[in-house]
Amino acid sequence: MFVVALIVVWYVTLPTPPDAFYTWSAKVPATPGTLLRAEPFARGIPAGAKSWRILYTTTQGNGSPALASAIVVASSVDAAEPSPVIAWAHGTTGVVPACAPSLSQQPLDGTPALALAMQAHWVVVATDYAGLGTSGAHAYLVGADEAHATLDAVRAARQMNALKLSDNVVVWGYSQGGHAALWTGMIASGYAPELRIEGVAALAPATDLPALEDYTQGMLVGRIFSSYIVDGYSATYPDVSWPGMVRVGALFPARDMSRRCLDGKSALPAVADAWLISGSIFKADPASGPLGARLRENIPNGKIQAPLLIAQGLADQLVAPSIQNAFVRSACERGQSIAYVTYANKDHLSLVAAGSRLETDLFHWTQDRFQGVAVAAGCATEAR
Repeated sequence: MFVVALIVVWYVTLPTPPDAFYTWSAKVPATPGTLLRAEPFARGIPAGAKSWRILYTTTQGNGSPALASAIVVASSVDAAEPSPVIAWAHGTTGVVPACAPSLSQQPLDGTPALALAMQAHWVVVATDYAGLGTSGAHAYLVGADEAHATLDAVRAARQMNALKLSDNVVVWGYSQGGHAALWTGMIASGYAPELRIEGVAALAPATDLPALEDYTQGMLVGRIFSSYIVDGYSATYPDVSWPGMVRVGALFPARDMSRRCLDGKSALPAVADAWLISGSIFKADPASGPLGARLRENIPNGKIQAPLLIAQGLADQLVAPSIQNAFVRSACERGQSIAYVTYANKDHLSLVAAGSRLETDLFHWTQDRFQGVAVAAGCATEAR
């Protein structure tokens, strides 16, 4: 009976599949950023705002068309002029379609300065990324795929009759989304030249991926994130596979973790799976071999022309400040201009929590970008 009960619990805690909104039965148009569907959306939207969820086309890293979904949030009071856009890239939620933020009870949880953005009549376009909500694999921490979905969400939102959007865009991203934001800044001019990227703000971003993988192997959440990486990279790259990367004793719980979301009823089984694994899920150092090579490919080392803000909590135990400091130092040595702001006593979650000083700092920095305030070249570090 105990075994039967465990099987029942395992089954009923699997994430609920997405509803029909996320399915497109016709051929996917080849033009990225094509708006396919939009409908009003109210769940978890703050007072004084109106929102929609949208289905649109994007491009996978290999150039093939794909579907993605997003939430678009605007002030309930229409602006007199076309509204500038915040392209929001969310942090890790999981890697299966059911883990899309737009499917959760609090889809904008962790989005900093949202109320301030609404007061300023900015429109927030929050991609789910391809493979979250929509069918197919989610290319977790694969930079080009994340960036395509982020830019194409803005393109699709600009086709909505209910909104008037300007060409001016500032990209915000947190954690996984910080990685996406950096890649968005890197490729925007070549991929979506019609958009004016006025700034990129990466908040506790995943940057040096091999170093972060090595650092988090001893953590429960680190093992969950590792399962997400193997899932996303094995679907994206032919030289990365589950049996090739993951040791036999960790294979079943790691694959089960990859089917679970970090939010809701499926989170606890994922933690239980991670607890069952002693040490790393990997056969060898994840920074070595094919996986290590692919992780290095996805470090956001490219040049970003727009003003760049990187924010980091100094009490962050997931994205280690030492790793972030080294990444920023290396980028500055390559000639990248960065405003690097650190926050004492802020960990990975509290950095973007309501009431964090980051909210007002991010708002004012973004306001300056939309107003065209000049930014001095070079790197500057500021402690908060």
